[in-house]
Amino acid sequence: MTWYLLQNLFGANHFWTNALGRSYPSRAKCTLRKKEEKVKIRVCIAGATGWAGSALTKAVHQAEDLVLSGAVSRSNKGKTIREVLDLNGADTVISGSVTEALQTRCDVMVDFTKPDVAKQNILAALDSGVHVVVGTSGLSDEDYEEINDIAKAKNLGVLAAGNFALTVVLLQKFAKIAAKYIPHWEIIDYAGSGKVDVPSGTVLELANQLGRIRESCLDIPTDQLHGPIETRGARLNGSQVHSIRLPGFVIAAEAIFGMDDQKLVLRHEAGSSATPYVDGALLAIRKVNTFKGLQRGLDTIMDI
Repeated sequence: MTWYLLQNLFGANHFWTNALGRSYPSRAKCTLRKKEEKVKIRVCIAGATGWAGSALTKAVHQAEDLVLSGAVSRSNKGKTIREVLDLNGADTVISGSVTEALQTRCDVMVDFTKPDVAKQNILAALDSGVHVVVGTSGLSDEDYEEINDIAKAKNLGVLAAGNFALTVVLLQKFAKIAAKYIPHWEIIDYAGSGKVDVPSGTVLELANQLGRIRESCLDIPTDQLHGPIETRGARLNGSQVHSIRLPGFVIAAEAIFGMDDQKLVLRHEAGSSATPYVDGALLAIRKVNTFKGLQRGLDTIMDI
């Protein structure tokens, strides 16, 4: 029985015979094939020690299919991730710029920085042949048009999401469905008093997505209003958008749809931690190499 099992396991040709005429599995050929190791995705994170970036850095370090190949933080240049984030085994040395960090081989660069440096980081990554995930808000439609053109020319993918939280993805999905049936809507953007970009990336992306469906109806056009036109908010991609900046808010977004004697309110609220954004960012990292050019919104790579 043992002999039969060995033959089925190793094959008849994988045996050698000793001087006594006894056969054994061949030492050269019978070694069981190891499962092919899956190639890990090398990730560089710009803003690796910031509020959202640090949470993603820890998640990338712990993921079995990802490896932290680079980290960027101007204020922590020269230190290791282990020192700054108290992350055992994370010996990646922090660079002061994306250009410096990309000198180490990389597959995907994630940007969680600020609007004034994000575009430069994205273009540097594309110039180095690296896919890009953008978590920084504040870039304009013109910026993204330029990024899209360059990404397509270099056969690279760029995924930009104003917010990686699942609840935001669902808000955007439900709002797009509602816009097909309800022609009147407005968007309210809430954030803390220190947030300088208006509206938030979450709401800017929502307005972009709704604008691809249709423009919202205004029963009284803004140029026919009596009083300060600013009180009606800004017209962005066919939606009226209002940004509120007050202490006590982290990030919240509200899409309000109105019909005669009825309304629909879709609202997302974020807490104080960056946890909601990690899973979405990891998904983006794993999917950004599956398309060419720019995709805006996490829902573009999700089956919803």
